[in-house]
Amino acid sequence: MGIMDGFSLKGKIALVTGASYGIGFSIAKSYAEAGATIVFNDINQELVDKGLASYAELGIKAHGYVCDVTDEDKVNELVEKIEKEVGVIDILVNNAGIIRRIPMLEMKAEDFRKVIDVDLNAPFIVSKAVIPGMIKKGHGKIINICSMMSELGRETVSAYAAAKGGLKMLTKNIASEYGEYNIQCNGIGPGYIATPQTAPLREVQPDGSKHPFDQFIIAKTPAARWGTAEDLAGPAVFLASDASDFVNGHILYVDGGILAYIGKQPQ
Repeated sequence: MGIMDGFSLKGKIALVTGASYGIGFSIAKSYAEAGATIVFNDINQELVDKGLASYAELGIKAHGYVCDVTDEDKVNELVEKIEKEVGVIDILVNNAGIIRRIPMLEMKAEDFRKVIDVDLNAPFIVSKAVIPGMIKKGHGKIINICSMMSELGRETVSAYAAAKGGLKMLTKNIASEYGEYNIQCNGIGPGYIATPQTAPLREVQPDGSKHPFDQFIIAKTPAARWGTAEDLAGPAVFLASDASDFVNGHILYVDGGILAYIGKQPQ
């Protein structure tokens, strides 16, 4: 087998949560290009239909399901249905997530709990549901979409940072508990990615200058640019493939170097 064969996902079944659009969609697209069968979920039928249409436009036959990943019973039903209709899951990407940008003193406990529920409890629930099938199959890959906030704090994101920090440690613990079954659990920590959701932060101002946040990110990133969803494709395929069989419990930060950089000295 040649070295590049190790990166093939041919014959693999990949479940990417919340992959109707955005980062999840881009990762699922790269998996399809590498040969995997794509399964995804979203919170309602409208988003699932939107996702199915987007995959179809690219010639990808995806399988879409409605499921709330914070509901353990519904997740168990989903995994059982996927196993019956598509097959046993080889690759899981815990991508579904939310953020609430609220100063800590203004955030209600219910909002904090909601972020923890979606960003931390859900990956636990979905991972727990797919691991038995992976054990029976003799292999499996779990990839958690972490964040730079798994390492850093920032104003207004107390719940998100707490959840992503917890997700980092859940990643390490799954690796510790199930590595002996040939299951690898790793994380991807995206930097600031140019998506439709971040577009307002990159808009040119009326005077022709860059948005202040855009300037801030460019100054803090050694690569001097925002990332793209495509920048995550290679790392995601690597962590889902046989090429990463001895990589376990690792968080791969795809951030253009932000976490390695203290910033420029003031002039």
